[in-house]
Amino acid sequence: MERVELEGGVSLSRLVYGMWRIGDDPDTSPAHVQRKIEACLAQGITTMDQADIYGGYTAEAIMGEALRASPGLRERIEIVTKCDIVAPMGRYADAPVKHYDTSAAYIQAAVDQSLKDLGTDRVELLLIHRPDPLMDADETGAALDALVASGKVRAVGVSNFRPWDVELLQSAMQTKLATNQIEISPAAPGAFTNGDLAFHQRRRDPVMAWSPLGGGSLIRDQGRIGQVLDMLGARHGVDRGAIAVAFLLRHPARILPVLGTNALDRIGKIAEALKVDLARAEWFQIYEAAIGQEVP
Repeated sequence: MERVELEGGVSLSRLVYGMWRIGDDPDTSPAHVQRKIEACLAQGITTMDQADIYGGYTAEAIMGEALRASPGLRERIEIVTKCDIVAPMGRYADAPVKHYDTSAAYIQAAVDQSLKDLGTDRVELLLIHRPDPLMDADETGAALDALVASGKVRAVGVSNFRPWDVELLQSAMQTKLATNQIEISPAAPGAFTNGDLAFHQRRRDPVMAWSPLGGGSLIRDQGRIGQVLDMLGARHGVDRGAIAVAFLLRHPARILPVLGTNALDRIGKIAEALKVDLARAEWFQIYEAAIGQEVP
């Protein structure tokens, strides 16, 4: 599978397995989680996407138990994780309100907890999960630089940041922000024209895409988008999910779709999108359906 090179010498697989729902699976045993990871590895998918908040602050520990039970598995994967969301659940059950925390003390403590839960001494990529209105860029930037220097984190980036948020944080850092994970799909096509993708293309940053299947809405869609995805799927011999992912892969911004499912059969089909080479006109058929009108 194609590899995408990030800052800090970090290399990710072009397709990424998202583990945000891992705690929702009735079976969270190490053996079952290992089967999911192995199903990814069989396709060349080596990058696993996590966040401290996933599963109500339990998903990293669930993954960590699987890694501890299978010596050597950790060295075959890259781990992406995120922090800064404090929600009144799990370890933050006493929090009076959901909020963001990008203070140095919080980031450092969150990373240490993630490493403990995952049972590892480093993560390949740490992302600030959401823009924080109270972010002190100098403090946050210094904390991220220090984590890279310490070796606990090999590269750093952001998630859900707009271009001006990226520029503010980057202005206070020595380390180049490696990526931004944003929502992009036929169900959420705004990034194609609102400047988000153009900004990162100018910076030569790969972009990660969360919910490339619209949180499952594209699989269930009975409208025009679903019809176009099915039509192109029949033409290319794949299902509509693979076409939706191929739509992102076709874009020159080097988008890395992050796909999350608990079903082993669906995990085993993630890489089918790589079989699809959408023609320009086919890409625009999907885009036209996504925006609900003919392009101007």
